[in-house]
Amino acid sequence: MEARASILHRASIIAVVGNALLAAAKLTVGLVSGSLAVLSDGIDTSTDVVIALVALFTSRIVDKPGDREHPYGHSRAETVATTILAFIVFFAGSQLLVRTASSLISGEAATMPAPMALAVTLVSIVGKLLLSWSQFHYGKKAGSSMLIANGKNMRGDVVISVSVLVGLGFSFALHLPILDRVTALLVSFWIIKVAAGIFREANLELMDGTAGAGPYGEVFAAVATVPGAGNPHRTRVRRLGSILIVDLDIEVEPQLSVASAHDIALAVEQAIKRALPEVYDVIVHIEPKGNTEDERFGLRP
Repeated sequence: MEARASILHRASIIAVVGNALLAAAKLTVGLVSGSLAVLSDGIDTSTDVVIALVALFTSRIVDKPGDREHPYGHSRAETVATTILAFIVFFAGSQLLVRTASSLISGEAATMPAPMALAVTLVSIVGKLLLSWSQFHYGKKAGSSMLIANGKNMRGDVVISVSVLVGLGFSFALHLPILDRVTALLVSFWIIKVAAGIFREANLELMDGTAGAGPYGEVFAAVATVPGAGNPHRTRVRRLGSILIVDLDIEVEPQLSVASAHDIALAVEQAIKRALPEVYDVIVHIEPKGNTEDERFGLRP
């Protein structure tokens, strides 16, 4: 767990420093050049600094061991942080949308942005590509949904910067400064879309859900390798940050002793942990073969 916390910390530091430099450059150039699109991009990058700071703070929490109030540890702090990040991104996108739409509706005179806006946007594209790669790299290495969500957000930022670059290009080529504002409006819609996607994934975990079939196939395949363990059912898998908790029922021959049934349950637990290394705990409920109960919750093969 110490290595994982170190990875989260390192990735967060990279994100803070990288985004702070890019945000400062884009905000400055956006104001000086008069480009609303670049300024909007800079505001979006500023939210990434806040996001990275939240991730940095969270990296200190998830490494804490379980206690009386948190017997499963503090891994879900990542999910809570990811939800907060979604709202931060959504707020930034909404503010950009309102500001840009207001300027378009009011008919405020638009001026041509300075050429330096193109240069800083090119730098932003390269910088965001590197930052996005770093978050995905460390996120996969640490199994962190928070870093992966941040990587997706930064990947979206690349699309934003490319859109700004295209918008600026057309503005200069056609000498239509209003295209700069139209680009800023499209950027705001994209930011809101990214926020909705991040929230949807975080909410799935908070509701103890899994994407698609999730890890259930691996669980059932692992149980099938254990002699004497039959009919896995009422199977539930939930994610807590980077770890999984598995709860399932299996059937064994009724005449087995408690000790023999326990050995089978232990073998099932070990098989599942081999198949899914991120599993933290497996709870196996033993039933006699042919047992019939109300099975409202959980899955079976």
